[in-house]
Amino acid sequence: MLLLKAVVMGVVEGLTEFLPISSTGHLILTASLLDFHGETAKVFDIAIQTGAMFAVVWEYRQRLLGTVRGLGHDPVARRFALNVLVAFIPAVVLGLALGKTIKEHLFKPVPVAIALVVGGLLILWIEKRHRAAYGDADLKGQRLARVETVDQLSGLDALKIGLLQCLALIPGTSRSGATIMGAMLLGVSRKAATEFSFYLGIPTLMGAGAYSVWKQRDALYVSDLPMFAVGTVVAFVSALLCIRWLIRYVSSHDFVPFAWYRIVFGGIVLLTAYTGWVEWAA
Repeated sequence: MLLLKAVVMGVVEGLTEFLPISSTGHLILTASLLDFHGETAKVFDIAIQTGAMFAVVWEYRQRLLGTVRGLGHDPVARRFALNVLVAFIPAVVLGLALGKTIKEHLFKPVPVAIALVVGGLLILWIEKRHRAAYGDADLKGQRLARVETVDQLSGLDALKIGLLQCLALIPGTSRSGATIMGAMLLGVSRKAATEFSFYLGIPTLMGAGAYSVWKQRDALYVSDLPMFAVGTVVAFVSALLCIRWLIRYVSSHDFVPFAWYRIVFGGIVLLTAYTGWVEWAA
């Protein structure tokens, strides 16, 4: 049963990590339904995010290898690497400063549901604003945004996106949602915003996973390895499928359906919690 729960959690992580619907929020809610709790389970939730990030590394391996090889002589590669680093730093600082407090008070189903609804409303507002500015131009392949590709991002753009990523410390907000929708507000094209969110997730989530495992190492046992391995592999496979689908999707669709999904799903959780129809574990 434990390995089966690991498979379910891995699928949830992989399918939700890169969509603007909050993977952490979905993991918290799924864990509540599966009665998957405890310190080991908390570390597991963070650790399997590494599997999703390996999917990004694999999918964009040529770009990443080219960046590493070009650091010594290619200014475009250096700027790209520096932008990812600059965007990564705010989450590290705030995560270390506020992470414990946030986990104690907000890693619960009801706060997650509230964040899902609020985030959905914000996505609707941002998409409405984006449509008013550009119409359907970006969905038709026309280039009108201030920043059309990841390589055109400035250091200030990267810093602003990094600060927006910090909103995802609140479970239910969505790291992808905060970075993608925030970047669009800054004048970044939908595709470039999505791709930079992928790249930024590599140091952010791999770092969080490594730090969590190291910090809780005394609570982990060799017998936990199969569960962690299964969850990570499943997260990798499902995330890889999701990444390839999402890149195709954003070329001709907006994020409005995800906004309504967040609002409806969060509303259902709040309704069932209020009525007592579902006993959402804290």
